[in-house]
Amino acid sequence: MTATISRLYDSYADAQRAVTSLEAAGIPHSDLSIVANNSDNWYGADTKVDRDRDGTDDRAEGAATGAGIGAGLGGAAGLLAGLGLLAIPGLGPVVAAGWLASTALGATAGAATGGVVGALTQAGVSEEEASLYAEGVRRGGTLVSARVPDADRTRFDAILNQSAVDIRQRSSAWQKAGWKSFDPSAKPYTADDVRNERQLYGAGAR
Repeated sequence: MTATISRLYDSYADAQRAVTSLEAAGIPHSDLSIVANNSDNWYGADTKVDRDRDGTDDRAEGAATGAGIGAGLGGAAGLLAGLGLLAIPGLGPVVAAGWLASTALGATAGAATGGVVGALTQAGVSEEEASLYAEGVRRGGTLVSARVPDADRTRFDAILNQSAVDIRQRSSAWQKAGWKSFDPSAKPYTADDVRNERQLYGAGAR
């Protein structure tokens, strides 16, 4: 049996480290996913990804072998080499890779259970928790999700908890400011909105 565990990060760099740690702990690329807000265009088409340090963009290497979003490229490249620029319902522009992104893209735009919320609930995450994670990405965060063996969940939870946002505490702050629930039909955050949100929680730049 497997369980789906997710965490939100204010910084893409923190989320990147979490993914790298999960890969090192033995979670296959096919069971990992990352979705990062890109409203401020921090990640552009010309951003180079060279984790295996061979001088060639890992995404170009993946494309040459027919690998796309969600594909495991193997070796040192890992999940992060499959990053692509996408538009997911309710979130706007994101940088994403993995099973969650693929499932979310298949959802109907504007559907109450579509996008990231639908993808997470299909994977066994409660709708309430899935909505919080989706709102976190909408506001500028980065979501990491992993399908892990039930028996080892505690170990992988500990890995993901490092530098992760306390989603319950964060959502309480949103509610005090008037937020009620994630709305997939709401307008995505602008670059200024995301910048203000990050400053509010001391997240700063990417």
